[in-house]
This record gives sequence, C-alpha cells and structure tokens, in this order.
Amino acid sequence: MKVQHKHWRPVLAAIAGLLFVLVSGGGDSVHPAGAARSQGAARVRYSYIVQARSAAEAGRAVTHAGGRVRSELPVIGAVSALLDGDELAALRGVPYLEVYDDAQVHASSVGTLPETYYPSEIAARQLHLGGTVGTGVTVAVVDSGLWSQHGPDQSVPGEVTSRIIAQYDVLAAGTTTGLLSGLTSLATSNTTNIDDGYGHGTHVASIIASSGVATTGNFQGVAPGVNLVAVRVLDAKGMGSYSSVIAGIQWVIAEKTRYNIRVLNLSLSAPPHSFYWQDPLNQAVMAAWKAGIVVVVAAGNAGPAPMTVGVPGNVPYVITVGAVTDNYYPLQTSQYKLTSFSSAGPTYEGFVKPEVVAMGGHILAYAPNNGTLAQEFPQWVHLPWDDFTMSGTSMAAAVTSGVVALMLEVSPSLSPDTVKCRLMSSARPAVKADGTLAYTVFQQGAGLVNAHDAVYSTASACANQGLNVGADLTGSQHFGGRANYNPKTGQYYIMATSSGSTTSTSGGLLGGVGSLIGGLATTVSQVPLVGGVLGGLLWGVEQLGDGLLWNGGYSSASGYSWSSGYAWSSGYAWSSGYPWSSGYAWSSGYPWSSGYAWSSAYTGVDLPAQQ
Repeated sequence: MKVQHKHWRPVLAAIAGLLFVLVSGGGDSVHPAGAARSQGAARVRYSYIVQARSAAEAGRAVTHAGGRVRSELPVIGAVSALLDGDELAALRGVPYLEVYDDAQVHASSVGTLPETYYPSEIAARQLHLGGTVGTGVTVAVVDSGLWSQHGPDQSVPGEVTSRIIAQYDVLAAGTTTGLLSGLTSLATSNTTNIDDGYGHGTHVASIIASSGVATTGNFQGVAPGVNLVAVRVLDAKGMGSYSSVIAGIQWVIAEKTRYNIRVLNLSLSAPPHSFYWQDPLNQAVMAAWKAGIVVVVAAGNAGPAPMTVGVPGNVPYVITVGAVTDNYYPLQTSQYKLTSFSSAGPTYEGFVKPEVVAMGGHILAYAPNNGTLAQEFPQWVHLPWDDFTMSGTSMAAAVTSGVVALMLEVSPSLSPDTVKCRLMSSARPAVKADGTLAYTVFQQGAGLVNAHDAVYSTASACANQGLNVGADLTGSQHFGGRANYNPKTGQYYIMATSSGSTTSTSGGLLGGVGSLIGGLATTVSQVPLVGGVLGGLLWGVEQLGDGLLWNGGYSSASGYSWSSGYAWSSGYAWSSGYPWSSGYAWSSGYPWSSGYAWSSAYTGVDLPAQQ
C-alpha cells in the first residue's frame, strides 16, 4: 500500500495543479487589495482601480494587459479591474495610468455598543448627522472624577488624541491652604488620571461626551465632539463638602480661558440653608455665570413635592434641570412622563424652577466596572460592556450640558443668558389633549429640551430679565421671583402685572400669608388683585398659560404630547425677577429659621430608583 500511494502522488499533484491553473486563469478568484498574496501563485487576481483620461481608455489598457474589467467608474475616469502580478506590473509602466489598491472600507456608522436613545429623544442625532457634535467647546464636569480607563470618553470621533484636556483633584489637594499653594503645579500636570472611585462622574461625562457608536450607528453621547475637563470634588461614596465643590468651581473659573471652558456641569445637590444669595456654594456658581460660563445644575431628586429644588439649583441665573423618563418606551413621545423623583419649584425666593427638563430615567452610559456604584448595584451594569444604568436629575443635567455644547459650537458668541433663553424658548412642554399643560411650570419649566431647535433658535432677552448677577454678588441688590402661594386654596401660582410686562419696578413681593411685604405699596397699582383678599390670584395669571395653578400634586399618567407649538402668550415672564425687599413670607416659614451652620453642609449624589 505504501508503494502504490507513492506512485499516485505525482498524478494527484498534476491534476490539482491543472485545476488550479484553470480556476485562476478564468479570473474568478477575487481578492481585496492588500490581502496576502501567495508567492509564485500564477494568475491569482486582485481588485484594483485603474484610472486614465477616461473610463474607456482605462478599460482598453486593462484588456490589453490581459486583465479583466469589472465595472466602469466614469465619474473619475477609471475602471474597477481584476489583475494578477504580471498584469499589474505591465499597467504600472504606462505613463498616463494610475493604479490604486481597491481598499476595503467599513461602515463607519455601525458600532458594537448598545443604543442609548437619549441623543435621539432630544433631537441631538439630527445635529450629529449634519456634523454638529460640539467641536471646540470644553465642558467641565465637577463631580467624582473620571475613570482612568477612558474608553469612549478618550477622544472625539475620528481622532486618536485625547480630548480630556485637563483633570484636577480637589480632594487630593487637601485643605484650602494646600489647594491655593498647589494650584499652579496641579494645573500644569493636568494629564494625570485622577480616576473615579464612585462612578458617577464618569457616567455624567459619558452622557455629555461619549463618542462610542452603537449598533444602530448612533453616537452614545449627546455632544461626542466636545473637549472634557474633569474636576474631582466627590469621594468614593459620592459625597463632598461645600468647600471642595467651591474650590472646584474656583479652579474652573481660573482656567476658563486656558481650556476654553464654556459649560460647567454640576450634577449634585444639597438642601437649602439660607436665601440663595447667602449660600457660599451659590455665590461660587453665580461667579462662574458672571465669568461667562453656562452653568447647568441638577434640580435634585427630592420630588415630587413642591419647593424641593436644592442648592445650587435654586440660583435664579443658572439652568436648573428636572428629569423625564421615556417609561421604557424609547422614542415613543406619548409615553414620556415626568419622573416622580424630580424636584419641583418654586424656590423659597419665588423663582420658577426647573427651567427645563431632560431625559433622566434609566440612562445608560459608560462607567467604571470597579467603582462603588458598580459594586453596590451590579444589576445596573450592562455586560459585557462597561456601561451602567442610572436615573436622576444628575443625568438630565448632563444631557442638557451636551445640548448647550452643541449650541455653542454653532453660535460660539452666545452669552449664558442667551443660551438659557434659547434653551427655554425651544423646549417642548407636556400638553394634554385639551391643550392645557400636563405639568405646571413648577414641575417641567418650559418643557423638554430639544437640541435641534435650541441650536437654530434666534430668541433673545427671554431669561434672567430684571436680574443682575453683579449686583447680587456685591450684595447691593438681591431678587425674588414671580411665584407665590395662596394658603387659602393651597395653590401655587405666578404673579403677573396688569400690563403683562416681564419686568417691574416693584420694591418687593406679595407674601403668601396675605400681607404686604415692605416696599410693595408701589406694586399694587401695577398688580391689581382679583377679589378683596391680599395674596390671592392676580390679574393676568391666565395670560401665562393654563395649568400654572398647582396644588403640589403629581400625575404619573402618560399619553401627553410634548408640544412644540405651545403659546406662552406673555413670554417667559415667570423667569424674570423683582428687586428683593424685606423677604418673602411663606406661611410654613423657612426651613433654616432656626439658623444654619455651614461647617456641616455637605453636598453629593442621591440615587433614585430606576424610572
């Protein structure tokens, strides 16, 4: 048997060789350019693009050399051709021809990561398709840090260089004295990874900026082209002191020009301990706004009760954001609803908060797999990726910061006040079938943010009217809002002037206990009362839209439409302010009436149940 086997080997080899030549000679073996070529393998053809002065001329040259024309490409005067080594060499010797590898391409719009939906739900994807991704805008995330495994936060689409242009660890800097003495060195050595022991800061940053591409071809983040600055002020348990957060904001203001920081995201909250202007954290936030930085703040997760917006969300100047959930029906707007945990206004000074709402229920984003959150809530980790699901107004604030970055890419000269105005004017409130508001402005503000409409809005002078952040900071003047409370009906409402104007020269506000607060004598003629009871509903309230009266209730029903055509007949008068006089008397008093101690004030992250 061994002898017979040896005798058959030459015959089998000859047959195999003949078959190989027949197949390869027919030119039916097609290989992409750049594929491994077998040395000495005759007439194995590969795909090329042959270009001449016309497609016809290129085709004739290919045929003359013995190659095969697959298709004509007259738009570039070329043909797609199959060539072996000898044919390729012959064509490359022709002066008027150019021969290119027919290189493989892959669909750049298709990734392997899970779809996050929220960029599409707030119309950011439309902007991505047009190339608006936040390029050139830097967002500072003051939070629990950034995971050293940067993943999709590392670079902008199509780039390999890091877009994390600075990191600063307030907690590592130690005391205030140590912080100030080390500012220069820490700012210089900004490429050092500070890591994220908690996981919240990375999650927030990823919502804003992730350039990861989902299997649907959509970016996972709202503004995947932005630059990032990470400032760590919260520890591995998600807690931090007032002084740490203030130091972080101080660093952002100091480095604003160096890193072109246009947006500051504060997804953290603490209970109010004083009037907004007396709070030291709020003072730092107002300083950032005055410096030209758009500050976006989480409303807090203490809802749905009224007057639950925390610090620094109670600052009248900033953009305070509440949370909406898609109710686990992504992209089905009729299913969207306000989350039950989203904090509601008004503030103790009578300002309508939040200004807007954004997607904040069961938000999926990149986060460390070894952080405290991942360890405490392994069921929220999205395996096999390092993605994590979280709910909260923290997430809604991050979504909104991404929208602001898109706005500033297209219109970089916008002031913070104009950004706020356009964001509000383009928002879409939840509206019932009869056209009335499904939630009041104290719950949803102007409505759900819409990135596309905000970017192309031309609105101006519709936010922060009558306010003066410089005067507020110097203490020469403070302000109250237009919200009030009627203890007889248990309803919150918005005061309006008889002229329907958005500003007033009044010296104070009407108190909820039915008495005039100092300086209001000049207001009565401008704000006539309905009926004879002071503190009751004022003339013109109906002009501001149905659904403004609110008894503190919460509706969990879905099925509302998020209207882009809701008419605020008096504009955003409720976002303006009046000069403060001697105070605003709410019948229940202030929670800090017994005094306040700043040394015990902490801020941090409260995680509500997934919605």
